[in-house]
Amino acid sequence: MDLSGRHEYQLENGLKLIIKEDHRAPVVMTQIWYKVGSTDEPIDKGGMSHLLEHMMFKGTERVSSDDFERLIAKFGGTNNAFTSYDYTGYYELFPANYMPLALELEADRMMNLHFDAASFAKEHQVVMEERRQRTDDSPLAKAYESFRLHALPDSPKGESVIGPMSELESITLADLQSWYDTWYAPNNATLVIVGDVDPTATLAEVKRYFGSLPKRALPTRPSVRQDGFRGYKRLSERQAVQVPVLMMGYNVPSLVTAGTDGKKQAYALSLAQDVLDGGLSARLEQRLVREQGLLTTVGTSYDLLDRGDGLFFIQATPREGVSVQEAETAIQAQIDKLSTDPIGDDEITRAKTNTITGLVYAQDSMEGQARMIGSLQSIGLDDRILARLPAELDTVTTKDIQAAARQYLVKDNLTVMYVLPEADAEDQDDNTPAPAAR
Repeated sequence: MDLSGRHEYQLENGLKLIIKEDHRAPVVMTQIWYKVGSTDEPIDKGGMSHLLEHMMFKGTERVSSDDFERLIAKFGGTNNAFTSYDYTGYYELFPANYMPLALELEADRMMNLHFDAASFAKEHQVVMEERRQRTDDSPLAKAYESFRLHALPDSPKGESVIGPMSELESITLADLQSWYDTWYAPNNATLVIVGDVDPTATLAEVKRYFGSLPKRALPTRPSVRQDGFRGYKRLSERQAVQVPVLMMGYNVPSLVTAGTDGKKQAYALSLAQDVLDGGLSARLEQRLVREQGLLTTVGTSYDLLDRGDGLFFIQATPREGVSVQEAETAIQAQIDKLSTDPIGDDEITRAKTNTITGLVYAQDSMEGQARMIGSLQSIGLDDRILARLPAELDTVTTKDIQAAARQYLVKDNLTVMYVLPEADAEDQDDNTPAPAAR
């Protein structure tokens, strides 16, 4: 990460401001990140952060919803928002000379959101329909939601960001206003501005619009931890899928939860994920798809940069004639080899290159730069860690990768789900009911 042109400030009310100069085009990306997401929600109010995101576009006492959109369009801007487990963010992209308009609009709705019953009723229905379309009508999405409840039974990340339908239905307008009043404050936000700006003039504009906003007392955010090594767990779920699908998840720490002493293990897990699934020459693709012909597809994921404990996740589709259990056995055999067999220099070099290249590409645009800065700040990491990442990865050896695999990628730390077609007769699991979220 290029740190030139990066400027960081903190206003007296606690608002953190990070400015990144990028003079390639006369435009500015403004993003405001609130440190609140679905992991912070009450146990019976899943989806509240996402529903509040929708309400943030319904206007304030000063600027109606229609005027908000009209002003952005009139001056050549675009805008949107996003909600995750750990944060909620809002952004505007404007020609550089209209950047103060983005600040004025965001400062206004940080404190003056209008909670209208009719608007709430409409957006409540919109979000529930979004849940139906994205999850309830998607067999694999439903299965994955159930899988996370089993794999992360004690973590708020076991539940989906959008929340269960029963909890969504129970959210009231008063609940939403209380959520807003609790978390939407300058001392719980990071403002990221990337683009063709002068940092001194930009700081003055930020103080003009945000400087007088009062800070608030903030609750302590809940822990996002999940104990592993709970014993091997296998279950199955019947869904309206055409072919069986295998899901496997190992409980693992992130860079945040690994702490200083365990950070090398987190880096090693990230590289292990790439050795297994970093392209056509990676082990799972080359050996199980192309050479042995046991799988038609396979993919893995591990989020190194996460606020809480997570999953080293694998999803695969067995080839016709191969059972899900055979697919699981074959994948576990390759993971066991990762712990014991030599890892080639070409493999670890490719893994390190892929990791760095991916982060570079992610920051190619102004939006990408702002997202990287904001997301890391919102989970408690300094975004300047990216500048040190190549050097950190260079310290990770093949022995470190093997040690991390031996510690975490073991059967005693594994949850498995067989997603079977509704008419499939295969049923080889304990089929225990899903645990309660959180």
